[in-house]
Amino acid sequence: MDSIFTKIIKGEIPSYKVAEDDQFYAFLDINPLSKGHTLVVPKEEVDYIFDLDDASLGTLHIFAKKVSKAITQVITCKRVGVVVYGLDVPHAHIHLIPLIEGDEINFNREKLNLSSEEMAEIAQKILASFSAK
Repeated sequence: MDSIFTKIIKGEIPSYKVAEDDQFYAFLDINPLSKGHTLVVPKEEVDYIFDLDDASLGTLHIFAKKVSKAITQVITCKRVGVVVYGLDVPHAHIHLIPLIEGDEINFNREKLNLSSEEMAEIAQKILASFSAK
């Protein structure tokens, strides 16, 4: 059975896409810790990030770096934090979390409640920045 991320990649579940290439897909987290909180996933469904082959793991991180640079062009932040938590969805993924105050990487903190319009605007701006590279 496909993971929720595979369904998002296939377009079966809507998402706020911020970047895509032939191997990877990046989209805004719908329960963000900060504005611009993005998930980067391989299109290949692999449960655990360290089960990816070396080449895929390396290119996943390079893709995430490019997404991070696009995020910093749109979201004013000190830097983008990187977290591989990986217990909530059985599909390898990286969290890119803009650090505005510096304490955003706390998965127990209250999530932001952004409107669908605001999420769409953030996603469009990050996608435009990513595509301009």
